[in-house]
Amino acid sequence: MTYARRYTQGFSLIELMIVVSIIATLSAIAIPAYHNYVLKSQLTAGVAFLNSLVTPAELYLQEHGSLDESTDLAQLGVSPDKSPLGTLKIEQGDLTFHFHQPNGAVATLSRDHQLGWQCEMTLTNTQLTEYIPAGCR
Repeated sequence: MTYARRYTQGFSLIELMIVVSIIATLSAIAIPAYHNYVLKSQLTAGVAFLNSLVTPAELYLQEHGSLDESTDLAQLGVSPDKSPLGTLKIEQGDLTFHFHQPNGAVATLSRDHQLGWQCEMTLTNTQLTEYIPAGCR
């Protein structure tokens, strides 16, 4: 008695559904983690951009006495729209960086005569406070 060998090709429907469910589970974990990573890196990059202006701003203050809204940012060596992450402004003698994402996030670099330059960040979404860079808390 001879038995015919049966060769199967490909995957069964159950095997494919298991693989799809594993990929979906991994995606459900990875996508929010990636979003949080991007958000934290954007906030850090914006603060780093703002901190890079400490020396030019200090030199400007030594030469001209004060920073105000009429100060041309080109004199600090930067254009207001140099960063794709947000917009740089001078408000009430402070350097401020208004982020595009997350919407409403503002990093402020202000000069204290005793403490030097101090960074502070305000967020409209209080759930994001854990993503504020360490140098700006």
